[in-house]
Parts: sequence; structure tokens; C-alpha cells
Amino acid sequence: MTENSSISNGIPFTTKVIGLILLLIILFLGNLILGSVHIPLPETLKVLLGQSIEHRSWELIILRTRLPQAIVALSAGMALGVAGLFMQTLFHNPLAGPSVLGISSGASLGVGFVVMVAGQVFGLSFSTIGFWGDFSVVIASMLGALGILMLILFISRKIGGTLPVLIMGVMVGYLSNSIVGILKFYSLEEDVHNYVIWGLGSFSRLSLTSALNFGFVTVGISLLTIFLSKPLNLISLGDRYAKNLGLNIKRARFVIIMTAGILTAVVTSFCGPIIFIGMAVPHMAKMLIKTSNHIKLIIMAGVLGAATALLCSILARMPGLDNALPINSVTAFVGAPVVISVIWKRRKQ
Repeated sequence: MTENSSISNGIPFTTKVIGLILLLIILFLGNLILGSVHIPLPETLKVLLGQSIEHRSWELIILRTRLPQAIVALSAGMALGVAGLFMQTLFHNPLAGPSVLGISSGASLGVGFVVMVAGQVFGLSFSTIGFWGDFSVVIASMLGALGILMLILFISRKIGGTLPVLIMGVMVGYLSNSIVGILKFYSLEEDVHNYVIWGLGSFSRLSLTSALNFGFVTVGISLLTIFLSKPLNLISLGDRYAKNLGLNIKRARFVIIMTAGILTAVVTSFCGPIIFIGMAVPHMAKMLIKTSNHIKLIIMAGVLGAATALLCSILARMPGLDNALPINSVTAFVGAPVVISVIWKRRKQ
């Protein structure tokens, strides 16, 4: 497809982006309004503008719970959408996602050691010690994710080639999951339960200040990835063709893996392993604009990823539900049909 094919469909690319941004604003406000307690839109806007409202409890619900959750969902969705696009382009694999390199498994391994091993050694449950328990889990997750990322980057430098890196990433992920399985077998039931809850994913673990910092980092990195659009365009044509056009394949692969890996590591550390968004969103972006120009694909994947995460966040705590559903149970319902349709379409072709 040519990059002008989105115009030939009748709707220019800019119009589609503006429409999606408006949808993003609606979904963001929906996250603040909808839930077990319905808060009217005028009152919500007053809280966002810093004005006082009659119901103090509504203000607390928005500022302490719903606003941080909406910011985290938007930021994490954007990061995962961009990271998934990078992985699918780099490995020429429509089923690749942010977790394909084993980074999410590394984060899970770090959390497993803290929750299940350290819990037994110190004789306490990290879920009962408040801030320091959450802080320990985040640090362990980040160290595990970055440790695996450094290993994958080292492999990509030494071995080269996308297929060996992909295979090594998958094998590292299996190895990490195997170690976690052993830890579960020898751990206390309460520690295993805490680990499973973390693994279900959540956008509601951060305070407003932490959510703003999280958004600044993830959205900032996601926007900077536009500068990688040219190497991605060349890589999408094939390594041999890209090399003939003067691209340093090894360096470009290293930067792409590092960028996608950092985005995945940050999101997994603070939200847990979020599934299907990074795998499904790039396909949604390609179906919507039908282009191979990665400047447009990065923008579309980022906006669609943010919108998808916000939609999943709303569905996870729809009115009538006493407790919020695990976010991964919702992302699977949204993302799995997209991936299945891609496989079915390729089979027919």
C-alpha cells in the first residue's frame, strides 16, 4: 500500500487522527464519570478546573482514584501500542508484541522473587506493609525487566539477525516462567495469591503525582519514537534492501529493541503485564489507515493504544459492578478478536 492510500479511502489521515483524539477525550472523561458512583460531567469538569463542588466525596473519587487511573491507562496504552508496532515491524511477524522479547517475563520473575522468596525469608506479606511493599514490587519488576532487556541487547549485538534475537527472547521468557513456576510450588498460598493478583494487571496502582510522572516518561518516549520512523520504513522492506540503502542494520535493531524494551519495562513495572493491547493495536492502526509509512503508523498506534486502554479501563468497572475486573480479562476480550481476524484474513489470502 502507498502512503496516500488512506486519502483514497475518502478520509484524509489528519481527519482520522483528529477524530481519534476527540474519541480519546471522550473516553478519558468517561473514565472520570462512569463507575460504581456516577459523577455528572459538569461536576467532573469543575474538579478538573480546580473549582470546589458540593459533594466532597466526588472530588476525592476523581482526584485520588479515577484521574490517576485514566492517566495511567492513556499513557500505558500509548506506550504498548508503539512498542508492539516496533516489534511487529522488526521481526516481520504479525503476532509479535511487546512481551515477545521476554521482558514482561523478566519483570514477573523479579516480582516473584520479592513476593514469594523474600516474603518467606522475612516472614511477612508485602501487601500488608503499604507503600514500601508496593515500592519493593515496582523496583523488583523494573530490575527484572531491565535485566532481561540488557541480556537481549547483548545478544542482538553479538549474534545479529532478527530471528536469533526473537528465538532467544522467547526462550528467556520460557526460562523465567519456569523459575516462577518453581517459586509458586514452594511458596505460601497468600504469597502466590498476591503474585497472581499482580499478574492480572491494573491501571489503578499509582497516586496522582506518580501517575503524572509515569505519563511524562511513557508519553515522552512514545512521541520521540517518531524519529525512528525512517529506519522502520527501511527495515519493513527487508534487511537486505535496507542495507543496500545505507542503513546500519545492527545499530538500528539495537535502538529499536532498546526503545520498545524500555517502554514495555516501565509499563509492566507499574501496571503488571498488560496483554493483547500491544499485539492488537498495530493491526488496528494498519487497517484504519492502510499505509506502510511509519510516521503515520506510530502516531496512529499511539492514539489507538491510548483509546483502547481507556476503553478497557471503563469496561473493567462498568456501573453495576461492585469491584473492578482485572484489566487483562478485558483486554483479552478486546484484543483477541482483532488478532483472530488477522490470522483468518491471512489464511484466506
